Amino acid sequence: MKILVTGHKGFIGQNMVKALSPVHDVTGFNWGEHFPGYDYDLVIHLGAISSTTETDVDKIMRQNYDFSVWLLETCNRLGIDFQYASSASVYGLGTEFKEDSPVDPRTPYAWSKYMFERYAQSKTWGIKVQGFRYFNVYGSGSVEDHKGGQASPYHKFSKQAQEKGVIDIFEGSDSFRRDFVPVESVVDTHQAFLNVKESGIWNVGTGKAKSFLEVAQEVAIKYNAKCQFIPMPKILQDSYQAYTCADLTKIRKTLA
Repeated sequence: MKILVTGHKGFIGQNMVKALSPVHDVTGFNWGEHFPGYDYDLVIHLGAISSTTETDVDKIMRQNYDFSVWLLETCNRLGIDFQYASSASVYGLGTEFKEDSPVDPRTPYAWSKYMFERYAQSKTWGIKVQGFRYFNVYGSGSVEDHKGGQASPYHKFSKQAQEKGVIDIFEGSDSFRRDFVPVESVVDTHQAFLNVKESGIWNVGTGKAKSFLEVAQEVAIKYNAKCQFIPMPKILQDSYQAYTCADLTKIRKTLA
């Protein structure tokens, strides 16, 4: 199968290309590069501005929404199946995490993801269109270095523990609980859906929630480090999700 992976230089994109390449003919594309043609069986669209603190709405709309719409329409015209990355951030401060639960996007990033979901599901396409709401994706080693402040807590805590022996966690982190999903599970999900003919949107998580404090303590034990609490930055206070936990009923039924 010939596959184009957008965002191939990103954290998830690098892992996707690595997993697919031994079996499939994979080409990568990143924003700003020359688009590498249209001769593909499938596009896996991962590329996006993923920063939840980005405030340039026009920039986010151009890259996350406008380009995604163009790419989907182009794939539909040419008969190329389409998978795309969405985000659990669309649930916002909600407490239910089913694919048909109310949404509550709180940032330009979350809005861009939800708007494209709406567009992708607003029409009957002539191709497969499969979207995945990633919960908190993390990896091991240095694979998240380029993400900076947007790296997962697992990565940031590990780096802090190794570099200074102290892990900074926000005050109240014992009550902030998220569904942390390893990047390998995300990649496996995309591969499993190569054999699924259905279009739609699915959660990708573990179905379990863990507090940031628990994550920090695990890392602290591993590296013999200490934890210290710091105030939460004001820019995060109104949009910070206190709890996420993927309802996996739909994806389990699809893949059964």
